[in-house]
Amino acid sequence: MAHYPHSVTLDSQKCKGCTNCIKRCPTQAIRVQGGKAKILPELCIDCGECIRVCPHHAKKAVFDSFESIQKFKYKIAIPAPSLYGQINNLTDINFCLTALLDIGFDDVFEVAVAAEIISNATSILIRSGKLKYPVISSACPAVERLIRVRFPQLCENVLPFHSPMEYAARLAKRRAAQKTGLPRKDIGVFFISPCPAKITDIKHPINSKKSSVDGALAISDIYPCLVSAMNKIETPKNLASSSMVGVGWANSGGESVAISDNYYLAADGIENVIKVLEEVEDDKLNGLHFIELNACSGGCVGGVLTVENPYVAKTRIHLLKKHLPSEQEQSSDSNVEAELTWKQQLTSAPALKLSEDLNEALNMMHEIEKITSRLPGLDCGSCGSPSCRALAEDIVRGHAQESDCVFKLRDKVRQLAQTFETLNIEDI
Repeated sequence: MAHYPHSVTLDSQKCKGCTNCIKRCPTQAIRVQGGKAKILPELCIDCGECIRVCPHHAKKAVFDSFESIQKFKYKIAIPAPSLYGQINNLTDINFCLTALLDIGFDDVFEVAVAAEIISNATSILIRSGKLKYPVISSACPAVERLIRVRFPQLCENVLPFHSPMEYAARLAKRRAAQKTGLPRKDIGVFFISPCPAKITDIKHPINSKKSSVDGALAISDIYPCLVSAMNKIETPKNLASSSMVGVGWANSGGESVAISDNYYLAADGIENVIKVLEEVEDDKLNGLHFIELNACSGGCVGGVLTVENPYVAKTRIHLLKKHLPSEQEQSSDSNVEAELTWKQQLTSAPALKLSEDLNEALNMMHEIEKITSRLPGLDCGSCGSPSCRALAEDIVRGHAQESDCVFKLRDKVRQLAQTFETLNIEDI
């Protein structure tokens, strides 16, 4: 698997080696060795769970600074719908959009608008019967990467559409180029992001050579200046063109409701997502047409780069939707499906191969099974590996030893103590 920069990084100076992160990582991408955590880039899906649970703030997300927008002559903000859930008593999206112009952007384009177009295209495609059921949403990049690493056989079930973020960037650049006459290289599109997985999807997209998004700003980073600007607005500009359909994508279940198919399932939170994928893998959910999965609890409102409690934000989105039109007529090209569709199918990402040589890999696998059978099977994480099997694999790879298991070490110490006691008795 190719190495690429991840948005989730580790500050080793702050890390205390507490093992909280290794217990929550959904792909077992973290080890604690030498008293410090280590992220295995081949396995990391940038879900941000380690950021959420680290009590020492040793994990963090890397995102663009606000000053980076100045690299472009014409600057466009594309806010995620989850941004609206961070703002108290928001009844008019125009206040938020106008504030984005006031803090330095030249234009705004709502990701919610792109979400509405994608919802319609998805509904049409699902009804056509061309896709394999159940169709799994491709909106959450952390889920996409989880499927590639842990559930590769489900790659063909993933909806082959670009995310609303990506499509919004394309529409925004096209509109700006027509409006200003500027070449596209002078037009910068910046996503206001709730999570690190979307930032990684910009820097290293899975299904395209290059993202149309030029940078990502964290909601938590711009929130203070954004709210300050909103408080100064008396009459906002009429900029909003989204409806409750697109804004609803901020919450778990919003995408499913938008495609108007009753045979759907929506799950949020990485542990629940994994359980659903396991059931799909075991052919237990064959009656469903569509499955919406969000790695963060509550949906995108629960991203680690937000500022509000996800349940509070979720309620705010519900309240905001009461002030929005039920739907808006969104203009889109006739070839929208072709523009949305990936150029190539999602493929598995085989991570941490034991060996390129098949015979050697089989021997290593056999050794892993032997070592695992000798370990206690408690998966306590005290050794620095997330499970006993992971420790066995680390041992075979030469990154750990069996005595790293505190229970095996205790047994060795006990045996040594008994030996010394026996020697002492014989000396007497």
